[in-house]
Amino acid sequence: MQSPVRASRSPHSVTRVIALKGARFWIICLFFLVWALTIGGRLFWLQIVRHKEFQERGEKQQQRTFEVAPRRGVLYDRNLHELAMTVQADSFYAVPSEIDDKQRAHWVESSAHALARVTHTDPQDALTTEAQIAGRLTNGHSFAWVARRVTPEVAARVKALGIKGIYSQKEFERFYPDNQIAAQVLGYVGADDNGLGGLEQRFEPELHGVPGRMYTAMDARRKVLGSSEHEPEPGQNLVLTIDENIQFLAERALDHVMEKTQASNGTVVVQDVHSGQILALAIRPTFDPNQARRTTPALLKNHAVSDVYEPGSVFKLIAYSAAMDQHVASPDDPIDCQNGQITIAGRVIHDNQGEHFGVIPVHKALEESSDVAAIKLALKVGQDKFYDYVRSFGFGQRTGIELPGETRGLLRPVNRWQASSIGSVAMGQEVGVTPLQLVSMVSTIANGGTYLPPHVLMAPAHGVHGEPGLTPSPFRPADELPSPLPPGAHRVLSEMAAAQMRKMMEGVVLYGTGKPAQLNGYSSGGKTGTAQKIDPATHKYSKTMHIASFAGIAPVNNPVISVAVVIDNPTRGGSYYGTAVSAPVFAEVAQQVLEYLGVRHDIEVQAPRTKSKPEPAIAEDDGHEQGDVDSLFAAINDLPSDDPLRAQPAETSASGLVASEAARQAPTSNRPPAAGRASTSALKDQPAPPELPAGSRAAEGSSKAVLVTEEKKLKVPALIGLGVRQVIVQSAAAGLEVKISGNGTVRQQAPAAGTLVAAGTQIVVHCGR
Repeated sequence: MQSPVRASRSPHSVTRVIALKGARFWIICLFFLVWALTIGGRLFWLQIVRHKEFQERGEKQQQRTFEVAPRRGVLYDRNLHELAMTVQADSFYAVPSEIDDKQRAHWVESSAHALARVTHTDPQDALTTEAQIAGRLTNGHSFAWVARRVTPEVAARVKALGIKGIYSQKEFERFYPDNQIAAQVLGYVGADDNGLGGLEQRFEPELHGVPGRMYTAMDARRKVLGSSEHEPEPGQNLVLTIDENIQFLAERALDHVMEKTQASNGTVVVQDVHSGQILALAIRPTFDPNQARRTTPALLKNHAVSDVYEPGSVFKLIAYSAAMDQHVASPDDPIDCQNGQITIAGRVIHDNQGEHFGVIPVHKALEESSDVAAIKLALKVGQDKFYDYVRSFGFGQRTGIELPGETRGLLRPVNRWQASSIGSVAMGQEVGVTPLQLVSMVSTIANGGTYLPPHVLMAPAHGVHGEPGLTPSPFRPADELPSPLPPGAHRVLSEMAAAQMRKMMEGVVLYGTGKPAQLNGYSSGGKTGTAQKIDPATHKYSKTMHIASFAGIAPVNNPVISVAVVIDNPTRGGSYYGTAVSAPVFAEVAQQVLEYLGVRHDIEVQAPRTKSKPEPAIAEDDGHEQGDVDSLFAAINDLPSDDPLRAQPAETSASGLVASEAARQAPTSNRPPAAGRASTSALKDQPAPPELPAGSRAAEGSSKAVLVTEEKKLKVPALIGLGVRQVIVQSAAAGLEVKISGNGTVRQQAPAAGTLVAAGTQIVVHCGR
């Protein structure tokens, strides 16, 4: 029998048990509450507070982001022929993170060796050597370039290797169809698609465009799940004032004189006298923008805008122009050349070698390039007014052309002139000019006395060929100035003074120092110049280095073009004078350009004559009367800090102020075109001219024979099978006009090849593909 004490519990004990159970319950509840709050807080911290951070980390692990380069804008000539365009090429990159760490070192060594053997095709390409590729694979984690913009052949060989972790990507590559044509004007593009010279650099933001983005999703095994792309915005297309055919003619003529004289460098500028537009700007030596890594800084320099030189006698045009405009002299007025000697501020200045004159007409003094006459005319105008005319013609200031690296030249203010400086400046000393300023000066005289700032860019335009806003603008000779005048244009001379100067410039070509600049069927006028270069070491004129120049216009009665030719330090050919070196280049360029443009002849076309013996070179000037050279050097310190003459004075090779051996030793322009690329310039390989028939003679002063019979009949050239550009040049060289229909190569022509026709006859050709 159970004890009654064991059989029952006290009420106090029961209460205590219940309390313990209740406490245990609340402890468990509190635990779960704390646990829930901890988990919730952690989730809040991860998903709310740090959501963006983890989202970005996840995207990096699951997505790959590529920058999509925009298509660079096209550079067109005025006829919408592509001078610089963009094509696609294969580039290869590596993802080293895909390789296991234990195998990484072996993978880098073997991959670099195999890839270098395939991609390192150019010995001068330092980026595709085995050491360079290995370094990038070692240092790169998730991305490393292997080779960029390779040829299709190289791309196929890289893909055939089948190396793990190596991928291909399409990239844009800049391509210059005409290779060296207008290289210094266009510039070139670097490996990162950035402009590094010329217009490519000057208009980099406009041409480059806005990059896009491509996002690629990948799973844990690095397999692509999908991709999305933010489209890039292409760059603007730019239309230049340059005519591709005129540019080629200018460069070909420059090549001829460079080969003949072995000069350090040369410049030819062709300008439309009624608009200021540059039709051609040729520089030698040159480079191929398609192979820019093979070039040197000396070849990249645009001598037409970046270098200055003492112009010599060609600068006398300003003294004569000022005298005509101020009515202190007229072409037929007598002027006493004092037998070739004048004293100014105690300094005796002599005329050039040869015959010295007494009292002669003013126009005769210009024809004979008399220093004394130019000085006396400048003195009549007065120092201050003469300086104003020099400035008004555009010297001593930037022209504002759309090219980088332009200098304003050297022209000291009047208050820094010495007492004899007016005599030096009048005959082209103590002043530094650019070829671009020189051609603008003669254009001012040609168009009736109005200075027009030169331009090489017509207008930016969006879109592609055929879309609104981008239309061809073939050059059409005009006889009026634009209305209203463009910004920066201003009148320099009266129309009467300009007409008097044009007539006197024609006399220089007909009777004076510029005879080699005569054209066949066109009148021409201009002025020669020869200047001794200044030795920077001694600050004295060199006896062995010269700059030969010629600036002229054609036709005289209704000018269409102006041409400036500057040849730096000609060393071969028997003469260094502008008469013998530069004037013939003007004749070659002007003759062919006027024929190409279809300009009507304004004088009778003459049958070519072969000279029995070469005429002796005329020593029109040689700078033997030294000016204040130290002051000219000091004027560099007055230039703005961004002027190329002040920033890099040791590189101003063509200026005549500082000689550059780098430019003198630079390679010639006759380089082979880029491997694997066919040049679109069909003019570069001209067939040899046919033999002359009996009773005909080759045109003198031309590199290509023009077939003219004694009866003044021209022989029609064979054009079938040629491209349009070849047709234009051969027809112009033959003295015949041409009408072209269709595109491609010539299939039919009329009259037939070999037919004898009168000068000015129009050949009709039909082209097809």
